[in-house]
Amino acid sequence: MSALPPLVDVRHLSVSYGHGHTAVNRLSLTLAQGETLAIVGESGSGKTTLANAILGLLPVNAQISAGELWVDGTDLTHASERQKRTLRGRTIGLVPQDPMVSLNPTLRIGQQIAEALVLAKGKRYPAVDADIVELLQQVGIDKPVLRARQYPHELSGGMRQRVLIAIALAGNPRLIIADEPTSALDVTVQRKILDHLQRLVSERGISLLIITHDLGVALDRADRVLVMQQGEVVEQGPPRQILARPSHDYTRALIAAAPAFAKRREPLINLDIGHQPILRLHNVGKTFALPKVKGEASTFVALEDLSLEVYPGQTLAIVGESGSGKSTALRIALGLDKPSQGRVWFEQQDVTDLSWRDFRPLRQRLQLVQQNPFAALDPRFTVFDSIVEPLVSFGLLKGAALEQAARELIGRVHLPVSFLDRLPRELSGGQCQRVAIARALALKPDLLLLDEPVSALDVSVQARILDLLQELQREMGIAYVLVSHDLSVVANFAHEVLVLRNGRVVEQGSVAQIFNQPASDYTRELIAAIPGRQLTASAA
Repeated sequence: MSALPPLVDVRHLSVSYGHGHTAVNRLSLTLAQGETLAIVGESGSGKTTLANAILGLLPVNAQISAGELWVDGTDLTHASERQKRTLRGRTIGLVPQDPMVSLNPTLRIGQQIAEALVLAKGKRYPAVDADIVELLQQVGIDKPVLRARQYPHELSGGMRQRVLIAIALAGNPRLIIADEPTSALDVTVQRKILDHLQRLVSERGISLLIITHDLGVALDRADRVLVMQQGEVVEQGPPRQILARPSHDYTRALIAAAPAFAKRREPLINLDIGHQPILRLHNVGKTFALPKVKGEASTFVALEDLSLEVYPGQTLAIVGESGSGKSTALRIALGLDKPSQGRVWFEQQDVTDLSWRDFRPLRQRLQLVQQNPFAALDPRFTVFDSIVEPLVSFGLLKGAALEQAARELIGRVHLPVSFLDRLPRELSGGQCQRVAIARALALKPDLLLLDEPVSALDVSVQARILDLLQELQREMGIAYVLVSHDLSVVANFAHEVLVLRNGRVVEQGSVAQIFNQPASDYTRELIAAIPGRQLTASAA
């Protein structure tokens, strides 16, 4: 890059925790001024520990046990807290992962940016309000004066993430560390946020360190990619080299598991049109009443004129950005919400107007797998209790038969029987999601509704869960409705795709039709924004 000394210079660094666990082991890397480096690895690989070490924010029970860590000429290995604090904000800015957790819900946006500006300048100064507006404009937020007066809950996820970037920029840093900056965002919002970070890097000459488990993001955005496994660097190099000629088995496994780089699979079934659909929504609409505000609309149309059919053994994917109506459609299919207009059919039965009690027997036949596996399981229940809960609730089995059912179900999702005695906190995210799937299978349903079932999981765990779901579909003929904002997952898992935008169907058709010959500009925009698409398209 240049003859200048590196901005970050890590030499044989080891970081260990009090209980003897080494999170980072003899790691070396450099980051030049103006360079974008992506660190890729799964949960537990040591990515975040490394970032915290560079920020001087290691937890109390962690210590640098070997090696050196230099940032902008300062040796952080032996630096005082005061020296570390001087670097934070002014030399290094952080964009954390979760904007809802990272922003103070009780303070207006402007106040939170002002805090960062005052910390960087050392005191309150007259132009602080103008600087707040300028920072909000720099990160691409519309109506910056209004946004500065709003609270975090009044902004979308993408806007909140931009506010975090504005806070990171407040001290005019030379390095920005972005820790999973887009993992919870829609694909198009993700693209805009990453485009914006890249533009800031090129305009200001800032260095950017992206920490991600998404190989597509890393390969699209970085000058250099560093792959970590269990605290060690297993491989590093330019993105094209990593994708075309990975030298390490772990990197090859990550690429093979990443949906963005997988060869699209052919649909597993040939549907016999003589079959009746298991689920049918016909001209379904849903309108919500809003609090009365003078000059504002009194209703919100979440869904309009939605029609779809799902057949036994088929996977229908519903895709679209936040607010497109995907979750509302799932809730109506589950009978948790009544449509404002239109009809819902389960097999040959019109279930639109069924009461909760009348709908309950049907719940044995359709089940939900939620997005967050930890939130979906009761933390006080053992895995055994969670899995058999539906069977107990419907009074179907007890005693030895219940225990036998639990053993069969946990085996079906490829977990050992010994896990039945564990609590959710003793499991990884992928293991928790398998337990949630086992619970959903307990009643032998004909239809599973999958609400972002792998978005919270590492890429290799994602691949294993999707393989498991496909295996179950082959064996049991279950139908799936998959709601997802990850189009690369949809391309490798679904048979039919329905694209929603602002509650309306933009287009629907087979996976091959939607991905190879999209009819609408909106679908083309969604497909173009898939991480990893830039590199695979140029390599093709």
